[in-house]
Parts: sequence; structure tokens; C-alpha cells
Amino acid sequence: MAEQDIETPNNAAPELSALVVPLLKGVIYQESDPALWNALLNLQGRVRDYVTVLGLELMLDEAEGYAFLRSRADDEDEAKAKTPRLIARRPLSFPVSLLLALLRKKLAEFDASGGDTRLVISRGEAVELIRVFLPEGSNEARLIDQVDAYLNKIVELGFLRRLKPAAGQEAMFEVRRILKAFIDAQWLAEFDQRLDAYKAHLLENRQDNRDND
Repeated sequence: MAEQDIETPNNAAPELSALVVPLLKGVIYQESDPALWNALLNLQGRVRDYVTVLGLELMLDEAEGYAFLRSRADDEDEAKAKTPRLIARRPLSFPVSLLLALLRKKLAEFDASGGDTRLVISRGEAVELIRVFLPEGSNEARLIDQVDAYLNKIVELGFLRRLKPAAGQEAMFEVRRILKAFIDAQWLAEFDQRLDAYKAHLLENRQDNRDND
């Protein structure tokens, strides 16, 4: 056997680093880097062992083709941690959280329809998704600017991918399926109830305002 074929801790470490470093920076997608994805599948056991020492766990969905790291649940409950947190929590504004939930709901409906595997929406569709939850009479230009800011934030978080539009076409986005890992069906069902209550409250206020005019 040739010397370079013998796996030792010294020559194995670079392989592990080549997987752990990208995971610490963000998400690994199968479609974006098939070679890296295949290496992760082959070494996922060792990656799991390695990141456990750091208080993290590997979340890998082979069917959907993505993987990422998150803090272990035990570390969130205990000790607020003697171990410094490596994955920072990112508090989100209400409109961004709302739009994420609406996109997750749209993804669930899209999957149920049994159509294509990629959900693509336009900026206009995103505006219509959230419009009903915003105060009536909002300035249209200002509304579009606000939605653009929300969409940019969601792209930055990795839940949307901006697509190159055709000439004259408005901005288009692919809803990335990793969103399902952060908003599961149970959470979505509970949030759906909250959305209904919020919508009912909003409609009631609008009617009161009309009655008082």
C-alpha cells in the first residue's frame, strides 16, 4: 500500500477541517458543492463527534440536500453555558419573522401540490403575502421598499436565494428548503393560529375606524 493511501490523524485532520470550517460559516448545500457534500456524507460520523466537543450538533437532511450546525439543546438548558456559544442567535424583527412564516406556509402548500421541487416567488408575490398584515392605506412605494429590506435580510439568513431575472423581469427568489428545518409543521400550525387571531384583530380595528369616520 502506498504511503499516501494510509489514513493517519495527521492527514485526516485537513479533511475534517475542510468540512467543519464551511459548516461553522453557514450551510453546505448538495447542489452548490457536490464534492464537499459527498465528503460530508462519508465523514459525517467524525464531524458529529468533533462538533459535539464544541457544544454543537450536525443537522443533515440527505433527502433535501443541506447540512448545518446548531447549538445542542442540552447546552441551552444547562448552564447557559459554561461553553462559549459558537453559533450566534439572531433576533429577528416581527415583519421578517412573519414573512418567514408565510414563506414556510407557502412552501408547505407547494409541496402538497406535488409539483416542481423548487418554489420560486417574485417580489410582487412577497408583497401580496404580507400586505394583508400591514396597516390599511400604507404608501405603496414605501411598502415595496420595506418588503425589499425584509427580502434582503432573508437572503442574508440563507432562506431565500436571489435568482438572476430575465430582462424586464422583477426580482425573483427561490425559497430554500432549509427553511423547513427551522420552522417545522407543529410550529407552523401554532403560528397559523396566531396569524388568524392577528388578522381578525386587524380587521376589527379597521371596521371600528370606518364606523367612527
